[in-house]
Order: sequence, then structure tokens, then C-alpha cells
Amino acid sequence: MNDDDTQQDPVARLRAADPAGDIEARAGFADEVVARMTRPEAEPTGGSVPVADLGTERARRRPRWLPFVAVAASIAIVGAAGYGIGASSGGSMSLADGAARPITLQANGGPESIAQGGIEPSVGAVAGADQKMSSLTYPYGSGRNAFSASGLGRQAGTAEAYAYDPRSASNADTVAALAAALGIGSSVELRDGSWVAGPQDGSAPSLSVSLDGMLSFYFQNPQISPWQCEGDQVCEPTGQAPSEDAAIGALRAVLVAAGRDPAAFEFTSQVWEGSPTRTAEAKPVIDGQQLDQGWSLEMAEDGVVNANGALADVVALGMYSVVSEQEGFERLSDPRFSGAATTLPIALRDQATTIEEWVAPTEPPATPGAGTSLSWPVNNVEIVSARLGLTSQWQPDGSVLVVPAYAFTDAEGGTWSVLAVGESMLDFRAF
Repeated sequence: MNDDDTQQDPVARLRAADPAGDIEARAGFADEVVARMTRPEAEPTGGSVPVADLGTERARRRPRWLPFVAVAASIAIVGAAGYGIGASSGGSMSLADGAARPITLQANGGPESIAQGGIEPSVGAVAGADQKMSSLTYPYGSGRNAFSASGLGRQAGTAEAYAYDPRSASNADTVAALAAALGIGSSVELRDGSWVAGPQDGSAPSLSVSLDGMLSFYFQNPQISPWQCEGDQVCEPTGQAPSEDAAIGALRAVLVAAGRDPAAFEFTSQVWEGSPTRTAEAKPVIDGQQLDQGWSLEMAEDGVVNANGALADVVALGMYSVVSEQEGFERLSDPRFSGAATTLPIALRDQATTIEEWVAPTEPPATPGAGTSLSWPVNNVEIVSARLGLTSQWQPDGSVLVVPAYAFTDAEGGTWSVLAVGESMLDFRAF
């Protein structure tokens, strides 16, 4: 570390290291982001993922993939002009539209991450090096909060729980059908803990399916990626981003190739100004609730650049005990549950749009005097409503449950999530 590094403000150092530091957001961009972050949550309006019985599903799953292998060439995804299946039903509508947003127990990521209105402890540095945030940002993210609420329900109950069944789809036929639909004609093999198809060195389209609790897959086609250049040359992507119908249609085709019913998903799509690609996302819906593990793809003029999702079926586990809204609220202050702040409150969103120029100090802070109080800011959070939904929970063995969880909304529009499962169904032992 040189002398300049020891004197320079850390935020200025971060700004200097940012390769995109000179890029200015277009006019109105901040307002659009805030508008998306503050839009009200939709009410559940039907639509659900068909939930299979674990025993019968495993018995029938493998045979039903054989037809997909036989017709895979006919459902290969094409370019922005259209897609192989259901091309007449483009757009974002599905039977699952209107489902409640997913609940995540992870404060720093997941479906309500910073891109969709979530909170990160480092949001001040990430959003812009010149940004100055209130001291309340950090306790809000790290847990120094005083919660209050009134009028919450005190009746405990039960709710259905689910799990991903990765072994139902972990076979060569399943992976081969998806690979063929994505334009990969090579054989499928199980290697180094994953099902793979196509070269894994980035030279051509490839598919990898991990043997994890959701059977997560990732597809990429570097040959048509506008972001990838040969050698060390600087990329200057060109091309026109596909339409919303084309991107969502392509994602529907991927779902169909994987044996899914697109009507059981809720679709969204977005494109950044000047980008040659468009993204599409599909969230599975159970009982009017989006799950926090979705499918997505990025599409360019010539076809799908990359895609990811989960091939495992969702199966019912039966009814689990659920604590009351009041007890769930009390868990927000219980260190065993670590209630997560998953959506930035309006007050902090407003601060996030206030940008002040950083001024270099000319001297260090003054020495604290005798009896100086410690700065220990605490965020007062008033909970005004509760919603029972579902969240994913990864187990120590890698399996994945989908279990009841509460999403609490505070008076400033922030959202907090906490596990709703009763203690009788919780194993507190360390692993």
C-alpha cells in the first residue's frame, strides 16, 4: 500500500477502481428504478405449479422424456423472429399472472436483491462512489433495529410445504431433451458431478446440469454472444435487442423442452438502453405465490445467449405447523431466526437518490473528549402488515425445501422476511 492509498478516502478508492466509473446514467433512470422498487405487491390471483406425488412421479418421470428426445430438433429455439413452440401465444400473460412476489430469507441477494428493490449493506458504495447514505442504512442491514407492531394475528395454523425432487429428472434423457432444444446435438454424459452436453471450454454451445438439490442447469452459446470477442480485443457489441414476445417466447420453449407447463409460471422481461440483448425471467407459482428460484435467459438477434433454471420437480411434503403473525413478528428480534430486510424502505430509497460530491478532508477528525457518547444508531421499525407465503430453504445435505415464511411490511414500505414454520418442525442442532 502506498502513501496515496493510506490518505485517500475508501469510497474514492472504490470509484477509482470501478471500470464503469465514468459512465453516466441516462436521464430519468433513477426515477424508473425507484418506481419499480416502490410498486405495490400484487395480490394472489390463482395459478399454481402442478405438484406431484413423490412416489408416482418418480415412477413415470423417465418414460415421458423419450418423446422429447425424438422431436427435440423440431422445438429448437430460433432467433428473434420467433421460437419453436407456442409462437402464437407471445407476450407476458399466463395463468399464473398476478401471483404474490417471492419471499427470500437472504437479505443480500435472491429475488428481491438490489436490482429489484432489495437492500445491500454496501448499497452506498455500489450505487455510486459519490453517494452519501444515512447512518441508518447500516443498522437496517446489519440488525440494529427496534421493532414494533399492533393488530397482528395471534392464531397459529398449518400450511403446505414442498421440496425439490432432483432425482426425478436426473437422467440422460432429461438432459438430452433440453440440450437438443437448445441446439446442442452432442451426446450427454455424467462427468465431475454434473450432466454435461457440448464442449465445456467455451468454444461452442454447452449445457451443464449440476447434481444439486434443484438440479440447476446453465446453458451458454458463446458463438452468438454479442458480449464475447476473440482474443484480447475490446468488445463493442452491436445488434438490435429482440422483442419482449421473442424473449419470453424463447423462455417458454425452454420450459416446454424441460417438461414444464408455461401457464404455471409468471413471466417478465427487460432490456437496458443500448443493449443488444434482452432478458426474460419465469417464476414458478404455487398457490398464488411466486417461488424465489426462477428460470431466466438472455437473448440476442441470433438466438439464446445463455439460460438457467432448475430441472427438479416440486413435490408436496404435507402440512407443516405455522406460527401466528405475532409470533413471526417476534422472531424478527430473535437472533436464532435473523429476520432479513429484503426490500429497501422508502426513506432509504429517497436517500439513495441524493448524491453529494465527495470533498477531500484537510485534517483528521477531532479527538473525542472525555465522556463522549458512543454513536449507536438504532432503526425504529413499525410493522403494519404481514403476508404468509413460501421461501426456499437449503438443507445441510444440499436438498431444498419450500416452506412457509412471513413477509412483513413496515410503515415506510420496507419488507422483512422470517421463517414461519413452528419450532416443533425445526432442528436447531449445529451441523
